[in-house]
Amino acid sequence: MDHTQHKRKNQTSHHHQADHSCCSIDHKKEAKPLMGLKPSAEQTPKVDSEAIYTCPMHPEIQQKGPGNCPICGMALEPEEVSLEEVENPELIDFTKRLKVSIPLTVPLLLLAMSDLIPGQPVQHAIPAGINAGLQFLLATPVVLWGGFPFFERGWASVKSRNFNMFTLIAIGTGVAYLFSLVGTFFPSVFPESLKVHGGMVPLYYEAAAVITALVLLGQVLELRARSQTGNAIRALLGLAPKMARKIKSDGTEEDIPVEHIHVGDLLRVRPGEKIPVDGEVTEGLSSVNESMITGEPIPVEKSNGDGVTGATVNGTGSLVMKATKVGSDTLLSQIVKMVSQAQRSRAPIQKLADKVSGYFVPAVIVIAIITAAVWYVVGPEPKLTHAIINAVAVLIIACPCALGLATPMSIMVATGKGASLGVLIKNAEALENLEKITTLVVDKTGTLTLGKPRLAVVNTLNGFSESEALTFVASLEKLSEHPLAEAIVQGAVDRNLKIETVSEFESITGMGVKGKVQNRIVLVGNRTLLEKFGVESNDLSEIAKKLQSTGHGAMLAAIDGKPAAVIAVKDPIKESAKPAIKYFHSKGIKVVMLTGDNRNTAEVVAREMGIDQVEAEVLPQQKNEMIKKLKSKGEVVAMAGDGINDAPSLAQADIGIAMGTGTDVAMESAGVTLLKGDLMGIVRAHKLSQATMKNIRQNLIFAFGYNVLGIPIAAGLLYPVFGLLLSPMIASLAMSLSSVSVVGNALRLRGQNLGND
Repeated sequence: MDHTQHKRKNQTSHHHQADHSCCSIDHKKEAKPLMGLKPSAEQTPKVDSEAIYTCPMHPEIQQKGPGNCPICGMALEPEEVSLEEVENPELIDFTKRLKVSIPLTVPLLLLAMSDLIPGQPVQHAIPAGINAGLQFLLATPVVLWGGFPFFERGWASVKSRNFNMFTLIAIGTGVAYLFSLVGTFFPSVFPESLKVHGGMVPLYYEAAAVITALVLLGQVLELRARSQTGNAIRALLGLAPKMARKIKSDGTEEDIPVEHIHVGDLLRVRPGEKIPVDGEVTEGLSSVNESMITGEPIPVEKSNGDGVTGATVNGTGSLVMKATKVGSDTLLSQIVKMVSQAQRSRAPIQKLADKVSGYFVPAVIVIAIITAAVWYVVGPEPKLTHAIINAVAVLIIACPCALGLATPMSIMVATGKGASLGVLIKNAEALENLEKITTLVVDKTGTLTLGKPRLAVVNTLNGFSESEALTFVASLEKLSEHPLAEAIVQGAVDRNLKIETVSEFESITGMGVKGKVQNRIVLVGNRTLLEKFGVESNDLSEIAKKLQSTGHGAMLAAIDGKPAAVIAVKDPIKESAKPAIKYFHSKGIKVVMLTGDNRNTAEVVAREMGIDQVEAEVLPQQKNEMIKKLKSKGEVVAMAGDGINDAPSLAQADIGIAMGTGTDVAMESAGVTLLKGDLMGIVRAHKLSQATMKNIRQNLIFAFGYNVLGIPIAAGLLYPVFGLLLSPMIASLAMSLSSVSVVGNALRLRGQNLGND
């Protein structure tokens, strides 16, 4: 009937109270780069006194070896995630305490509530003194042993003045237990008006025990749920192969552990095997499934000179590769490190919860004291009983566990979800700010377009056939360094045309190239080149202008002094670009193209795709100024880039988005990295941000609302009108379930659909 109140108990994974200034940071040290790629040798929990431990709720607290957070009291957890899902030592400890507490609490509850059983058989069969003694024997192990972690951490919070949930739990269960203890052995100190049948004082052993058991149950459920937040990292770690086949200097091959691979080693990757480390193909042809890294299911063709990524899966061909990055330098290791760091980072929205938590526990203690005083002065008889019961209920229901878990749990799940889809979030702040963007700035080449021009049109004059003209032009362009030359040569190869030998090759700066192919003089370039050698170019120029107006890059060709052909190439627009831009427009986000290409080509692409604003012919050093200009207009700017020259712009933007095909410098400067460089990756990142912030707001509303409604009810607000009081045991159950609910809501992000709309 009466119950003590008790609050959340999350020692190793809960907590949230906020005054960071009071925290001492022991042995602050960065996480090791390779987040546990070497699997743990043992499955049973083992304490590593040299490992770095940190608090999930307060990641700034770091130390060597296990311990408790000085702010919230919860147990610190290893910063590195190991491949094997080793059970949490605290979970094992709490489970053991729970298994002992429940068999003792159930009969205790029956004894304490015996006066409610019809006919009161137990009440009449057992004398009041023996009944009290039995309750004492059953409750003491539960409260003092089962609840020992709560008292220990509660006392530590008082000494450090970092009041937290354990402060409230310890006070609530302690008051109920001590009152009952005095009532059992020293009943004479209480007035006769307070005593019930048999001259005994009302006892609250069952309240203290049930609260302890329920808090333990809530902690066990929460710890199990929270352990799932590490599944994303564990899944990434599991991708790494354990062995590789090394080709030795004498040509023989042997299988070696991946840890023994060195940069420069030649490795054979057989069909169906995983690529062991990052490297470059030196021999062979195969398709490689990179979905585990980029989230894209279509295999990518790999041949001599192409880069390959560790943990991706080789298809049906055999490859020989040279290792270029090993150990902590591989992309997979960097991904694991980035995800782990992001999961430990703090979002700006967390400041609100921290600020509230900093004042919350002292305020609750004051409210509990006021509640007890009011009930003792103006409440109905027995006044002392009502005062204790309601004060304990206030203490228990007000534990701020759910409030502290609201943001960190969502961040941990969301960053893991993003990593599985090729979206790497650098920190929680980036994830939060991405939702707020109003303008997205993107480059054209490689982002909106494939970045690989392809032969598109061959228009001929004067009786030359397409095959003939293309053969002459491609043969000459084979020796050219012009950006479009490679596309023309590849186009000829794709059409099975022969690349002929060239003599007397000459590159004429700003105009084009000249040479002899099959003893015929060939000119390829612009109008100026043809006019320089006396070739009439009007007809070719008209054709070229029409092609350029539709976004093509065109070159004029003449053979033996006759206008021969216009060869046009075009950088194809990515299939994903149009639906992505449509998505951003549906969200009210303006898309700006920032490119160094000529304005005509840029505007053609912009019109075709519905781009809102075009900034063309922009020099690399001007990009930063463009970002500043947009921000000065009040825009929240996200900038997507992939090159070294994009790094300053990525840092200048509110959110920098590095395309994964780019450079390490760009990735370092960005808040978000996309392992596959296209706009749909940005769409997924934006959807993830929206879903995460919605989830966090739901958690915060629930946590705040729970306390706003729960505390007045626990204090007895409903009693004058409805005659209802909140049992401390019910309060403890509600408190425990509130934290479990917050964790469960955060885990829903794992199933969030971030696909195309």
